[in-house]
Amino acid sequence: METTKIKVVLAGNPNSGKSTLFNALTGLRQKVGNYPGITVEKKTGSCNLDANTKAEITDVPGAYSLYPKSIDEKVAQEVICNKKDEDYPEVTVVVADATNLRRSIFLITQIIDLKMKVVLALNMVDLSLKQGIIINVSKLSQELQIPVVAINARKQEGIKNLKEAIIEANTQESVTSFFDIRTLFKNIIEETNDLRKSENDYGSFLALCIQDMNGDAKLSDLSKKHQFIPSRAQAQETIRRYKKIDTVVDFCSTKTQIKANRTITKWLDDILIHPVFGYFIFLGVLFLIFQAIFSWSAYPMDLIDSWFTYLSIWVAATLPPGVFNDLLVKGILAGLGGIIIFVPQIAFLFAFIAFLEDTGYMARVGFITDKILRGFGLNGRSIIPLLSGAACAIPAIMSARTIASWKERMITIMVTPLMSCSARLPVYTLIIAMIIPAEQSWGPFNLQGLVMMAFYLLGFLAALGTAFILKFILKAKEKSFYIMEMPSYKIPDWRTVIYTIIEKVKVFLFDAGKVIIAISIILWFLSSYGPGNRFEKIETKWAGQENAETLIAAEKLEASYAGIIGKSIEPAIKPLGFDWKIGIALITSFAAREVFVGTMSTIYSVGDNSNIRTIREKLESVKNPDTGKAFFTTAVGISLMLFYAFAMQCMSTLAIVRRETNSWTWTGSRNDISGLHIIPMVDYAKERRIWHEVNGRTKR
Repeated sequence: METTKIKVVLAGNPNSGKSTLFNALTGLRQKVGNYPGITVEKKTGSCNLDANTKAEITDVPGAYSLYPKSIDEKVAQEVICNKKDEDYPEVTVVVADATNLRRSIFLITQIIDLKMKVVLALNMVDLSLKQGIIINVSKLSQELQIPVVAINARKQEGIKNLKEAIIEANTQESVTSFFDIRTLFKNIIEETNDLRKSENDYGSFLALCIQDMNGDAKLSDLSKKHQFIPSRAQAQETIRRYKKIDTVVDFCSTKTQIKANRTITKWLDDILIHPVFGYFIFLGVLFLIFQAIFSWSAYPMDLIDSWFTYLSIWVAATLPPGVFNDLLVKGILAGLGGIIIFVPQIAFLFAFIAFLEDTGYMARVGFITDKILRGFGLNGRSIIPLLSGAACAIPAIMSARTIASWKERMITIMVTPLMSCSARLPVYTLIIAMIIPAEQSWGPFNLQGLVMMAFYLLGFLAALGTAFILKFILKAKEKSFYIMEMPSYKIPDWRTVIYTIIEKVKVFLFDAGKVIIAISIILWFLSSYGPGNRFEKIETKWAGQENAETLIAAEKLEASYAGIIGKSIEPAIKPLGFDWKIGIALITSFAAREVFVGTMSTIYSVGDNSNIRTIREKLESVKNPDTGKAFFTTAVGISLMLFYAFAMQCMSTLAIVRRETNSWTWTGSRNDISGLHIIPMVDYAKERRIWHEVNGRTKR
C-alpha cells in the first residue's frame, strides 16, 4: 500500500513546549536549515503517523498571534497564511500551554477563522492540575469544533492520540469559524474579498492588517477609502475575540481551591530574580559553567588526544613513506586532531545553555538584566543574544530579531560579536593550559577556570561599553518597552538537551571541519614546498653533518611559501610578541576562529620527524631564538588571547551582520531589516494594554 505524506506545521506561543513536541515526534530524523532568502532557522523532520501515513513536520518560530512584530513572527505568519509557501501545511498543530489557556488559544482561533485544518495539542496538563486548573478537553473540542488532544510532550504522553487526530483532521474539510470579523468591518472586508478574489473573510482582514509589510498599494488605497487603520483594527478585533475566548475558557475550565502555600515557581522567583541576590546567583551559574568546561571535560579530552596520537603513529608506520603519508599525518590528522579534542568542551557549553533555556531560568536572566542593560541602550531581550554569543555569534545575532525596537536591535547586533564565542574556546583553552598550571588554585577554585571566566567577562564588558557609545550615535523616535513571558520552571527535557548537543556539535565539526581540512591541506603544501631550489640548497648546506635533521626542517619551513608569507607580516605583529608562525595562524583563523589551533598544529608538525606529539607539547617546546627560553610565555599567551577577544570577527559573522542589517553602514530605513518592514509597537494606551495581554508580562 502506498504511503500517504502529510505536510504538518507546529505552531504555538514561545515556551509552550513546541520544540519538545517536535523532538518527541521526529527524534533524530530532523534537519536544520534556513528559510529561502532569509537567515531564520528552519527545523524540519519526519514522523510516521501510522503504517501508511508519514508526516513532514516543520517547526515554525514561536508566535503569540498572526500579527507579526519581528522577523521570526513574520516567518511563522507567512508559512501558516501563504498558500504559495513551500511549507504551507495540510494540517496545523497548535501547541497550547494548559496553564495559560486564555492566551494560548488566541492564535488557534485565528487559524480556525482562516478555514484551515487544525489540531490543538494541549500541553502541560499535569502542571495545570497542580495549579488547580481543570480543563474539560471534550467541551473545549466542542466549543472550538476542532480536535483537541491532551499531551505531555516531555513524558511523550498522548503522542499516539495526537497522531490519530492529525490523520483525522487531514481527512475532513474545515468549515468552522470562531469569530465573525464582518461584525466589525463588513464593507471593507467585502471589497477586499473581491480584490483578492477570495471568500475567506479573516484572510482578507489579515491582508489589510499587514499591508505595510507586504507593500500592497491596492489594499493601502482601499484602507484610505474606508479610513481603516491597521493598528486600531487589530486592537478592536483583539478585544472582541478575547471576550469570546473568555466565555469559552470559563465554560471549559474550572479553577479549584488549592492550598494557600506558595508555588515553587513563586518561591524560586523570590530568590532567582531578587534585585540583589539574583545577580550573584547568575554570576555563580556562569562560574560553574566555566569551571565545568575545564574540569569535567578533562578526561574525554585526554582520551581524544591519546587516540589521535595513536592514530597518527599507526598511519605514519603503516603507510609507505612519501608525500601522501606526509599529507595525511602532518596535514589532515594534525589539523583535525587539534580541533576535535575540544568537542567535549563545546558539548558541555551547549549542554549548559540548553539546560538553562529548558528550565525557564534564561527568561529570568532577561528580567533581572533589563534594568541594567537599558542604561547601555539595550533591553532584557538583548541578554539572550549576548549569552548565546558565548556559543556562536551567528545564531546569536539572528536571535536579535525578537527585539521590537530598531535601535536596540541594531545595537545588539553590533555588540554581540564581542562576546567570546565557542570558536575562541579552543584558543583560550590551549593557551590557558600552557601558561596557567592546572595545580594552581585560588582557594577552592581552579585558576584556569577563573582565567577563562575573566576573558568571557571581558568580552561582556566590552560589549556593554560599545553599546553605551552606540546609544548616543544611533537615533530612533520609537519608544521602547520590554515585553516578556515568565514561563513556569520545568525539569529539563533531557531528550531536547541531547538533541541540541548533537545538533550543535555536528555543526561545529562538519562546518568547521570542512574549512579546517581545506586549510590544513593548503598549509601543508605551503609549508612543505618553496619557490625555486631553496630546499635543495638547504640540504646541500647541511650535507654530511650529523643530527642536523631538526635544523634542516626548521630552515625548510622558513624557506617555504608559508614561511615567506609569515615573514612578510612578522614586522607588523612582532610588537605584540608574535612570530611569523603565529602570523600564519592569525590569517587563516579569519575563516573560522577554531582554525587557529589546527593551523598551529599543522605548522609545527611539518618537519617534525622525531616523534608525533600533541599540539600542547609542540608549542611548549618552542624556544625563543633570541633568549633561548620558552617562546610562549605568560605575556605572549595573554597578548594572543586579548587579540582574539577583540580582533575582527570571522568571515561568517561579518556576513551575517551584513545580512541582518542590510548595509555595511549603520544607515538605512529604521524599519528595514533584511528587507522586511517590521510593524512598530502600538503607542495608544488602550492598544498597549491589549498587546501586553496578548504577549504576557511587561517590565519597564
